[in-house]
Amino acid sequence: MKINLEQAKKMVEAAKKEAAEIEVSMVISVVDAGGKLITLEKMDNALQVSIGLSRQKAYTAVVMRNTTEEVGKLAQPGNELYGIEVSVDDLVTFGGGIPIFDGQEVIGAIGVSGGAVEEDMQVAQAGLDIL
Repeated sequence: MKINLEQAKKMVEAAKKEAAEIEVSMVISVVDAGGKLITLEKMDNALQVSIGLSRQKAYTAVVMRNTTEEVGKLAQPGNELYGIEVSVDDLVTFGGGIPIFDGQEVIGAIGVSGGAVEEDMQVAQAGLDIL
């Protein structure tokens, strides 16, 4: 299975609906299994910095095969991935990126930025849940 544009747009719409419910303007990105952008949508009044961050969160979730929240925990001082975000370009080590699995295979990811980390994670999960 691959994530196609139609599925990616459904994910974005579900994420936007959740963002609207919590009244936070966000940027939502969906990437394929290689971390390449399928779609990105910026809600009105979302922070400009969130454009890059949403894509980077999705990319991180694909290449690390894990949520960006979990990568962040592993990247804390004293943990096994400490410093990874300065060693590898485009990695983000805070919540908002979630990989999409088909069985054991990562087929894409969603990344959300614009709110507090907990809000980003909530909205990303809403997008993922539509699948």
